[in-house]
Amino acid sequence: MKKNYLFTILSVMVFSFGITGCKKYLDIVPPNIGTLDYAFRNRSEAEKYLFTCYNTLQQRASMMNDPWFATGGDLVLPQEYLGQTNLSYPGLQLIKGNVMNKDNPTLNYWDGSGAPSYFDAIRRCNTFLENINKPIDLTNYEKDRWIAEVKFLKAYYHFFLAKMYGPIPVIRENVPVTAETENTRPKREPVDVVFNYVVQLLDEAMPSLPPQIDNPADELGRITQLIALSLKAEVRVAQASPLFNGNPEYAGVKNTDGTALFSATADNSLWARAAQACKEAIDMAETSGLGLYTYIKPPNISATLSDSLMKEMSFRAAITEDWDKNRELIWALNGTFPYQQQMFPRLMSAAVITRGQNTVACPFAVTDLFYTRNGIPIDEDKTWDYANRFNPATGDDAHRFYLKKGYETIKNNFNREVRYYASFGFDGGNWFGNAVYDQNNLLSIQGKGISSISGVSNAESGNIFGIWPKKLCNYLTVNNTTSYTAQGYHLPLMRMADLYLLYAECLNEANGPSEDVYTYIDLVRARTGLGGVVESWSNYSSNPNKPLTKEGLRQIIHRERRIELCMEGKAGWDLRRWKEYIESASRPIQGWSVNLNTTAQYFQLITYYMPSISVKDYLWPISTQELLVNRNLVQNPFW
Repeated sequence: MKKNYLFTILSVMVFSFGITGCKKYLDIVPPNIGTLDYAFRNRSEAEKYLFTCYNTLQQRASMMNDPWFATGGDLVLPQEYLGQTNLSYPGLQLIKGNVMNKDNPTLNYWDGSGAPSYFDAIRRCNTFLENINKPIDLTNYEKDRWIAEVKFLKAYYHFFLAKMYGPIPVIRENVPVTAETENTRPKREPVDVVFNYVVQLLDEAMPSLPPQIDNPADELGRITQLIALSLKAEVRVAQASPLFNGNPEYAGVKNTDGTALFSATADNSLWARAAQACKEAIDMAETSGLGLYTYIKPPNISATLSDSLMKEMSFRAAITEDWDKNRELIWALNGTFPYQQQMFPRLMSAAVITRGQNTVACPFAVTDLFYTRNGIPIDEDKTWDYANRFNPATGDDAHRFYLKKGYETIKNNFNREVRYYASFGFDGGNWFGNAVYDQNNLLSIQGKGISSISGVSNAESGNIFGIWPKKLCNYLTVNNTTSYTAQGYHLPLMRMADLYLLYAECLNEANGPSEDVYTYIDLVRARTGLGGVVESWSNYSSNPNKPLTKEGLRQIIHRERRIELCMEGKAGWDLRRWKEYIESASRPIQGWSVNLNTTAQYFQLITYYMPSISVKDYLWPISTQELLVNRNLVQNPFW
């Protein structure tokens, strides 16, 4: 099947039209008007320019350079804690704290240093909107659709920058090259003005966007009405969240002219508005046939799977299933997730040994977020032996689909929820996939005792934390001693579970616990066999009334999002907008003692690093150079 997913010519056109300009000025019309006339001389050339507007968005497929994927704390680079330098993924250094340099910020999407400049992307969108009437062979339908797509992209780039920097200059149109110098130095605008402008663009775009993509082979990845509605929901949620809604730490932040850039008091009604936006997106999605994914066995897997494995795969493959088969996927990028080999563990059975690169790992703290099999936190479950969770235990028949039977691991890996086994690889954990689909002879991970296996070095055995991001490795990918064949997938930007939990959060913040709130949380939990929150807390928790209060239910919803969306690039942003980032990101970065051989020795936690995170880390700094060039800009708080 032809699958160009939009764009095989994206990057070429951006620079050939002479539109990149000088980074010192954010919004100047490109001076080469003759070149622009050529770029819009007919439908074909205008379409190429449309694709350049998409190009910056598609670069986000490299998730290691995504600010919230990199800083969520779900993944770390072990090399960072072995003293190695010249790393390929500098964004992952940010979870250490105290490494951001405002003279040359990491992941600088403002200036375009070390990352694409989203202000350049906005300027390209403006150029498109200003010139799209020139081609005479463009149909009205195409023109209206392309204009709507570019308005969406312009909205998206503004929103992305607002999430990183808070108040930003709104670039409504490009400034002519003949403008006075002062007019090329835009001021930051209040954050509510930014969000409202983003929503305005999305509302303008919505009517001319297609409800769905009818030609996936050629157009998958182009913007639809549902994608626009889901982004609108995210914008309204951001605007209502504590980071931007009456945050007292930002109350005194003003422009040079005295304009306040943040609201001084919280407006709780913003949550109701956000709930409405979420519900509109949910209704359209469900009308279009979307819902939570359930596992679809491919034709080459004929073996019967147990209910345990079907539940695991319904969660795990919701991330890695082909886009056109995944009824849960609302939006993803065209590029496939490129880091599976760096995350693949060493797997073994009687006949198979595989060796992964093991360069990306999960810190221990993120695994503790996941529930017991009763659907509540491990330190709240009255039936779970929290005090002795690091004691040795041997895989038994009841856990044979998740843990290697007869293999000694620790009690911490027993009686956990399905999402725990679907998300993490660990010593003694089974691994459905890698071309082994017989549930009675699954591959498993051996982390400890590696020196006893002839010909296998410690470097090949596993990452230095001993915890692998299983969720991000497609079960159809094959990695062995002689070859590596990746089964690509598109990491979701928005899926239905995400939208359901956003809606539940908004309803609870607006009016407190209600049946609707429980319904949408419980819908997500039920996929992997968990009971409803009220039932689960009532039957098993030491704090049975927790779901009955607004504050208690808030904690539950936040944790549900951390679990359900773990490793999907959501945590770094959620924790910031909730104002929980300092507490979460300041926890020690720990892993197992992987160079030791016995269970008792191996399962001792080593603290590799104590992060240094402070209030300034909620927003990115504007570079010192940009402040020197544009004297109308003010720096972000605490930088």
